[in-house]
Amino acid sequence: MSVKIAPSILSADFGRLREEVETVLNAGADMIHVDVMDGHFVPNISIGVPVVASLARFVKAPLDVHLMIENPEKYVNAFADSMGRGVDGENRDVSSDYIVVHAEACGGDGGFGLGSTEALIECLKSIKSRGIKAGFSVKPGTAIELYEGALEYTDIVLVMTVEPGFGGQKFMEDMMGKVKWLAEKKAVSSVENGGNLEYEIEVDGGVNAETAKVCRDAGAEVFVAGSYVFGAEDYKVAIDSLRL
Repeated sequence: MSVKIAPSILSADFGRLREEVETVLNAGADMIHVDVMDGHFVPNISIGVPVVASLARFVKAPLDVHLMIENPEKYVNAFADSMGRGVDGENRDVSSDYIVVHAEACGGDGGFGLGSTEALIECLKSIKSRGIKAGFSVKPGTAIELYEGALEYTDIVLVMTVEPGFGGQKFMEDMMGKVKWLAEKKAVSSVENGGNLEYEIEVDGGVNAETAKVCRDAGAEVFVAGSYVFGAEDYKVAIDSLRL
């Protein structure tokens, strides 16, 4: 099974971000993962629209923008606008880009309760209306089954294999139950309903050469790796090891 590798710039050297991003892409990365944190939904603050806009001006590879923020529906258009502006203000093709929101943050009580499936679906539709692939994620403590009704509206489902907020955490292997459930749902759909569930399965947190094999065996197809890639002496060796 072919997989996609999405290095997370959360672990990059922001003092030379363009060089870091171009280096991992030249080393074989398939897309660039961007962790957006607001300090409320998760206990950390990272980056926002201006940095995404800067990336869009030179990154032609897909951007995988992960919104770990409250009320993401309020910011979809701002991020979509920033992703669509390329070099010298020219339109950038966003059809291969992703915006991933947290299910818990859509229609919930400030992101700390269980979000509404209906609100999540509306947010996914809003992302798709901008020509961008739409996805959702859940924290480790949230049952993915709660949002089964949103699967037919999503292009990618991100399973967090650490608590979102900080890089360098230990991989949570018990999250593979979610990955297997998503893979089974997609497989059954392909047989019974002509494949109406066509989402990719993404994992994020503690991914390295060893844990990537565990994720791949469970059915994951997209691997987010931050410190493992950007902390390596050779980015290409690290990226290639995630495909083995």
